[in-house]
This record gives sequence, structure tokens and C-alpha cells, in this order.
Amino acid sequence: MSLLSPERYIAVIGSGGVGLCRRHGREQQWLGSVGFISDPQTAGSVALDTLERLLAQHAPRRAELCVVLSSQYSRYGLVPWSEQIHSPAELLAYAQVCFEERYGVAGQDWRLTLSPEAAGHDRIAVALPQALLQRLDAIAEARGLKLVSVQPYLMAAYNRFGRKLDQNNFLFVVAEPSRSVLLMARAGRWVSVHSVGGNDSDAALSAMIAREVVLLASQHDQPLGVFLHAPGRLDSPPQIAGVQLCSLAVEQEPVRDVLFVMSRAVA
Repeated sequence: MSLLSPERYIAVIGSGGVGLCRRHGREQQWLGSVGFISDPQTAGSVALDTLERLLAQHAPRRAELCVVLSSQYSRYGLVPWSEQIHSPAELLAYAQVCFEERYGVAGQDWRLTLSPEAAGHDRIAVALPQALLQRLDAIAEARGLKLVSVQPYLMAAYNRFGRKLDQNNFLFVVAEPSRSVLLMARAGRWVSVHSVGGNDSDAALSAMIAREVVLLASQHDQPLGVFLHAPGRLDSPPQIAGVQLCSLAVEQEPVRDVLFVMSRAVA
């Protein structure tokens, strides 16, 4: 293996399992997934224990590691534009206040990342648990791996399908089997982002999307394109009127695993 092109491992931490694949150049090899059962309070810890075992079995030292997190481990919010903000430190403090007002928990327990936006535009805030990120750093260091990135699946999916969306007015729904994230833009500006618990059946998704469209329709008159990515619907893609599917081509793949599909979204 060339030192100029190290092997990269993509780990997907789902709500009930962890998957791992090896990528070298354009080649991708699925190494498998391991399921687990836990309550929401301990899911992160159990998932990282599982990941640690998978890495010990498959990942050599000096390899690169990218981690994708299910929406279960992420929180989202909109940070309004403020003319009173004059530095990155002030922006982060302001975002933490917005986050605490929305979720009622201490901002220091979460690591916030903000989308880069032009002056006068609201920003998307993504929060990941500090304890989970610190444990990931420790696992990578102990295994001799280079932790390249940790990102929520919404980010990976948006980066993968962003060019397909109408960049001015769209609703982008990322529907994992047990939780969906809805991201909306109007007139080229972010107006809403949040996650909703529930299954990814056609009936559930159709009702959820209809509620979201109706909720914001009174505030805007531009046509809204609705886009849906449902990685768990491998054998029965959603069929919802007026909704455009964003799918990753896996028809010829022998692996039928939602975590495998999610790994393929990573650039």
C-alpha cells in the first residue's frame, strides 16, 4: 500500500448497530456490521465499544478513519443572524445560547459546528456529544489511526445530493429507519432544520412531509421542491406523490444493509 494513498475506513454508527468498510481509491469493501441493543442513554457508549472491536479486527495502524453518525447522536438548530456578533468566539457563544434555549441542556456538553453563510443569513448549527467525540479521539489514537472526520449523516447525504436540489427552495428529508431529519431552504436561505422520531414507511413519511410543507407554506409563496433520501428502503423505495428520491445505486451489490448504504454517501 502506498504511503501517498493510505487505506481509508468508514465507520457508520447507527441507532442499533455499527458498520465498517474499507476504501482504497475507488474500491470499497464492506467489512460487515454488528448490531447491539441498548437504551438511548447508553447507546453511544455501547456503539463505541462495538466500533472499537471492529477496528481491532480490521483496521491497521496509520490508516485513515472517517466516522458517520446516525441522527440519533446529533442535534440541529437554526442560529439567527445578528448584527451584534463581531467575532467567531461571540458567534459560538451566541449559538450555544440558542442551543440551550431550544434543548434546555448545557452547551458545553455538546460540540457545535456552524455552517458558513453570508452576512445577513441564518446558520445551521449541528451539535454532537462531547463525550462521544472525545472517546472517538481516544479510540483512534490507541489504534494508531488518523481520525479524518466525524460527521452526522445529514451532512454526508447533503454533500452527496446537494447538486440535485433546487438550491433556492427545497425540503430535503433524510429518513433513517427510526428517525428523520428535515432541512428546508427558502429563497436561498436556511429556514428550518430539525429531527423527528418515527419509522420510514411511506405512510409515516408522507404524513410528516405534508405537515412540514403546510406549516411553512403560509410564510412563503415560492414553489417548494421536496427531496427524500431513505437509506433503509433498499428493496422497496418510497413512492410518495410529489417527492423526488435521492438514491445511492446499490442494486448490483450483494450487501443489503442500511449501514452499508450510509457508508457510500461519504465523499
